[in-house]
Amino acid sequence: MNLNTMLKVLLTERFGRPQRSRVCAMDLSTAMEEARLACSYFFNNRFEEARALMKPWAHKSMYHGLGYGTFMYLQAIMTFDPKDIELAIETLKQSVEVCNKFRRKNTIGESLGKMVKKVDYNSFTKEEIHAELCYAECLLLRAVLTFMEDETLISFLKGGMKIRACYQSYKECWYILEGRDWSKDADKMHFESGVRMGVGAFNLMISQLPQKILKLLEFVGFSGNKSCQVRDQKSMGLSELERGFHLEGSLRRVLCALVLLGYHLIATYVLGTSEGDLKMAQTILDDHLKLYPNGAWFLFFAARLEYVKGNFDLAIEKYTISLNSQNEWRQFHHLCYWELMWCCIMSAQFKDAEEYADKLLVESKWSKATYAYQKACCMCMRMDELTPSEKQELSETMRSIPGLKQRIAGKSLPVEKFAVKKSARFFAQGETLCLSALELIYAWNGFKILAKRYENVEKIFTIIEREMRRLESIRVEQRGEYFWDDYLLAHLVKGSCLAYMNSPLQAEECFKFIVSNEKKLKEDTYLVPNALLELGLLLLRANDLEQSRIILEHAKNNYKGYSLESRLHFRVHATLNKIHSLQKGSQSEGLDPIGNYPSISRSPSPCLAKTSGTTNGTGPHFKTTKNSKSISTAL
Repeated sequence: MNLNTMLKVLLTERFGRPQRSRVCAMDLSTAMEEARLACSYFFNNRFEEARALMKPWAHKSMYHGLGYGTFMYLQAIMTFDPKDIELAIETLKQSVEVCNKFRRKNTIGESLGKMVKKVDYNSFTKEEIHAELCYAECLLLRAVLTFMEDETLISFLKGGMKIRACYQSYKECWYILEGRDWSKDADKMHFESGVRMGVGAFNLMISQLPQKILKLLEFVGFSGNKSCQVRDQKSMGLSELERGFHLEGSLRRVLCALVLLGYHLIATYVLGTSEGDLKMAQTILDDHLKLYPNGAWFLFFAARLEYVKGNFDLAIEKYTISLNSQNEWRQFHHLCYWELMWCCIMSAQFKDAEEYADKLLVESKWSKATYAYQKACCMCMRMDELTPSEKQELSETMRSIPGLKQRIAGKSLPVEKFAVKKSARFFAQGETLCLSALELIYAWNGFKILAKRYENVEKIFTIIEREMRRLESIRVEQRGEYFWDDYLLAHLVKGSCLAYMNSPLQAEECFKFIVSNEKKLKEDTYLVPNALLELGLLLLRANDLEQSRIILEHAKNNYKGYSLESRLHFRVHATLNKIHSLQKGSQSEGLDPIGNYPSISRSPSPCLAKTSGTTNGTGPHFKTTKNSKSISTAL
């Protein structure tokens, strides 16, 4: 051992290992390696270690800045605490500034030259291309927090502009990926996985948005790819994400996996009418649970997979395992409570569901009005069992809901507005609600999941039939002012069950009955456009594409201002895209959006009969819309 080595050992023993910042700068390869290590820590539930690894260099290194900003962002999203949101915004501002320092700086001449000649991306340094990618990722997180920051139009505009700038950066990264010579770059896969993740996620997001929301994005200058059909955008988005997932060893592979799982197991079931690719989801889970066998996130998605299969008992077991896998990040438990609550509602275990909703109400800051209403709904479902003290608790819970409503990005949450309206209704009709938890199942698009197992939907159907018998036993002169609202709600959820119980004719009659009695509704006007949606879905399954399209266009264009309108627009948008695809003769997506509906083979159309004049008084007269041909149709 020479003198220098001995001196180094003695100094290390006496003073500890020297800080790297004192002796060297952070190079790009080391930064990516530490980012990958932080990722490993995070998905193995070592959250604080991941954050501690990123923090010291967050003000100098683009990857450390991105990593630390991401962790602060997740904390803000999970806690919904204003202090955490403010801290995350400041952290991400710093991260954006760090990335900006390394980005390519073009002169005015170079910027103008890009319009007339091809850019030489081989002239970009590795730091410049990775800085562009990290910049796009930081900007996207910053945009989301801007929407949450306050309630003004200015915040909406700022957030929209950041999303537009983010999209432009991802486009630049795509051009770099396509136009650069990568033959001598060993780190290509890290850049490529990030580009495919970003471009794929953007295309997937745009394909799911109704025209109403796209117009808002266009207002702030975001255009997307107008030449690309929605179906193609969805296909491209999934394809890019899957290519990113298959880049084994790449830095952002795990992020591609999470976006795919979120889409196939959550987004498709909440917002659309399609089925997620459960085989792909299982492949991703099998792969990542080998890497992170105790990782809370992938255990959570494994439970979600069982949930969408209708295996509620097994899902409860797996959500509990995910819940107990870590205690460091308490807010993650709230995600599990939410899912456990739904497992219990779907399996008619209303007492257990009430307890999970109460946990959320006490511990989570996300949407207390929603949690309070869900707790109250579960209590209403077992009204006959409630003790006097529980009935008092139910009344107090309902009374608290209006004061719990909040605003995000200057807007009240639609689900909270629904809860406030229903809480007032509870008192207006003698402190009771009809089939309130089943109404929530419909609002959250849960009947397609119930239908995965016949015994699940049959159990809910029995509850509906019992309530309908009670309503029908009420004498006409004793019916309250909300009788028809309750009775038509019962028909909506009954028809939704029948559609999945191999009884399409009976389901059709339920939906037609709602539309025919539209004028008898006092408050729940949302029932009619949703009944039309369900009729459109039945027609689609019967392969009557044109009549299905006409009904869906009518539901979309001629009903406004009802509860949870945006949710219906998402579902109508997804179904119209499917119809457009079928009419074009393309079924390249390979997934049936309503594959669980029983086969209907009848002619003519099961739900519509053409008439030459006005309606006969038993149904609505469809008005001509700008998106449909002139028709005179009655149900």
